[in-house]
Amino acid sequence: MISNLSLFPSLPSLTAMTNTSRTLFSRSDLESFLDIKSCICYMKIVCCITVPYTVKASTHFSDTHRECFSTVRIDFRVCLIMERWSGVLKIPLDATTSNYYRVAASLCLSSSKTLTVPSANAIFFHGDKVQDTGNHVIERLYDLQKVAEIIVSKFGNSVNAWVVEASVFNGPFAIYKDFVPSVNHMGAPKSYSPVGFPASSSIVSLLSSCLHEVLKEGTDVCLIDQIASVHHCPKTIVLGFSKGGVVMNQLMSEISSLDTNFAKTSSAMVEESTSQHEKIQIIPASKESFLNSISEVHYIDVGLNSSGAYITDHNVVQRISQRLARGADSLRIVIHGTPRQWCDELRGWIRKEKDELVRLLKAETENSGGKLQVCERFYFSDRLADLQMHFEIIDAMDVS
Repeated sequence: MISNLSLFPSLPSLTAMTNTSRTLFSRSDLESFLDIKSCICYMKIVCCITVPYTVKASTHFSDTHRECFSTVRIDFRVCLIMERWSGVLKIPLDATTSNYYRVAASLCLSSSKTLTVPSANAIFFHGDKVQDTGNHVIERLYDLQKVAEIIVSKFGNSVNAWVVEASVFNGPFAIYKDFVPSVNHMGAPKSYSPVGFPASSSIVSLLSSCLHEVLKEGTDVCLIDQIASVHHCPKTIVLGFSKGGVVMNQLMSEISSLDTNFAKTSSAMVEESTSQHEKIQIIPASKESFLNSISEVHYIDVGLNSSGAYITDHNVVQRISQRLARGADSLRIVIHGTPRQWCDELRGWIRKEKDELVRLLKAETENSGGKLQVCERFYFSDRLADLQMHFEIIDAMDVS
């Protein structure tokens, strides 16, 4: 299904706007086909705030629409309607398993409504299951499709967003066993080992299966950018929320063990891809190209009821730094947290592990030639810890 824009078949096309071209759309355009609700949704689609421009309701809208908003700030440097494919897929990792992953996808479409190459793939791993809490904030921020929309709003309309829910739960506890084979019955890791590259292999397989399902629904692939993208694999941004942080730790371990020479040969390997979607590189074609494409790792209020919430292996961080110094692309690690996890006196190891990881990363920044970057952000510091803030960080996190 096509999200949002399919609701408005009569919307006029918008051309790219520049600082010298300030006309957005005429009053008659708006008043002829928009009611209050659709007006709000439409503005949500076209907003991509970088260069603000003010539209005042008093000069652009009749009384019918004036109550929608008093002032809207819109980017006019490049303001294009970006159509997207949106849906929640139920995907087995392979044909031999009966366990299915639920994956919410929000994918870039071209003007002809075909899948197109994104600037990046943002892959979010959700945490333990919550349901029937009676808290609408928590319920909304556990919803996979809502989270996908938030990810797009934060990283921009040119990204593909993928939100992954664990395929196995023990009660409420998410178990990412395909990604971290050493996890116990509650999903907590016993160790992080790169042997077999389980996380990167599973992610590539999962995304490939998701893309196959989207194409089966009749959505074509845009070939316009094929020549330009044959030598370019989109960047990858990985995000782990709560229990999903164990996947981030496993990926860090696998990145540290990736052969640095692969960075120099990856473009040649891309040309050897045979399937259509691999040729134009909507998603990485192999575990090596996937790991090599990771530009950002976000830990989002991660925590466990035992140790292992953050990876604290000095050798892992040191090897990542050495890879970067030898020519791999820069890697940015952003650690987001709330009092819910970082100030929990009963689980003091969470903050200790976080502090140790930050220390290790900062110690290797210079050795990496400045290509290993670390940023730590604390949210809701003036509030008492509660479960709601643990989910609210998804909405509040600053990814700049």
